[in-house]
Amino acid sequence: MTEEVITEIGTLNPEHLRVIARTSVMTYQHNPKPLTQIGRELGAQYVLEGSVRRSGNKVRVTAQLIRVQDQTHLWAREYDRELKDLLVLQSDIARHTADDIAAALGERNGGAVKEATLLTDEAFESHDLYLRGLYFWNRRDIDSLQRAIDYFQQAIDKDPQNARAWAGLADSYALIGGFGGIERPEYAVNAKAAAQRALQLDPKLAEAHTAFALVRENYYLDWRTAEQEYQKAIALNPSYATAHQWYAECLMFQGRFDEALKESDRARELDPLSLIIAADRGAILFYSQQYDRAIQELLQVREMEPNFPSSGLIALAYAHEGMFDKALATYGPAVDSSWYWADRAQLYALAGRRADAQKMLDELLALQRRQPSPQPVNLGNVAIAYLAVGKNEQALTLLEQAYKEQPRVLTNLRVNPAYDPLRSDPRFQDLLQRCGLDR
Repeated sequence: MTEEVITEIGTLNPEHLRVIARTSVMTYQHNPKPLTQIGRELGAQYVLEGSVRRSGNKVRVTAQLIRVQDQTHLWAREYDRELKDLLVLQSDIARHTADDIAAALGERNGGAVKEATLLTDEAFESHDLYLRGLYFWNRRDIDSLQRAIDYFQQAIDKDPQNARAWAGLADSYALIGGFGGIERPEYAVNAKAAAQRALQLDPKLAEAHTAFALVRENYYLDWRTAEQEYQKAIALNPSYATAHQWYAECLMFQGRFDEALKESDRARELDPLSLIIAADRGAILFYSQQYDRAIQELLQVREMEPNFPSSGLIALAYAHEGMFDKALATYGPAVDSSWYWADRAQLYALAGRRADAQKMLDELLALQRRQPSPQPVNLGNVAIAYLAVGKNEQALTLLEQAYKEQPRVLTNLRVNPAYDPLRSDPRFQDLLQRCGLDR
């Protein structure tokens, strides 16, 4: 219900009405706070509060719109439904709520409610499975992304016309290789197919354009198309925080840091408590070599969730600032992944501990031998570990191999300081050009 209402309101009048994303909103479900504090923390002027109560086969849904400043109740509404009809009428309730909000706020498009198409039981079961997948997708770790894939696939099995589920499946496959450090060939194949299917089913769905943009960026290094697709998604639903977040990443990879930070700010306005959006902002600051600011941003992520995977970049930021003890203290127990060994190799290299960097490379090469095709490790990470010990030729060979087999790992080729030892090499400049990252 929360997801439906947010989606409806978010597309209602995006020029005047901004809606906070579900990931930030649901924080208060189990941690209630005064409305004034919620409004302050989220930057919200109004709060829509609702509840669902069940008695036998009857369900009552209540909703009320409250102005945060003086806690005035602008309107309240109740809906009584049969339990069996609740899901069928869910979209109607969301549309009524959205139109009532528009009228209460004086928006011109408030008033008449569009008739929602009644969906089959299978379609609504599919939507429920989609929302479960979305929950795990937002957690952004390898196990959760795999569970997200399972739920999105179940949603598609229930209703093959569920464009959102196809978009979620594409997003998950496009992300899972990066978080797991393993580049399975089927990840790319499945991401491409799912994104294309989502667009075929619903060309006006912001999530579909965002998924397609990510695929064009990650697997084709097609920055122009990716940027156009992100812009289409934002035009369709300016309140979709993920579109702003990933557009910021796309700009960052091209070295357009000021534009990237603006898009990241927009994403955070829409989803201020999102860990991944905050972590990605830290990455933008890191890659723009603003290491002190990156540390502060990523520290906030770690305070909210110490084990959140995307905050691991803070160790390298500490190392670039010369704070090697803090950098080492950031790591927990060893994790047998290509990201872990490559990051540690960089850290030791920055600290001048060449022998320790070599040990990290050895561990990574041992992992590579244990993970042959069809589950090859991230070749970019192996190349970075080679660079850490001064083996530039081996690194260049691996990057050329990645260009043919794992283009996704080259997205940060222009901005990652780990590649600095290669920047004066004409072969590296040629690779940058072929990746569309020389401009």
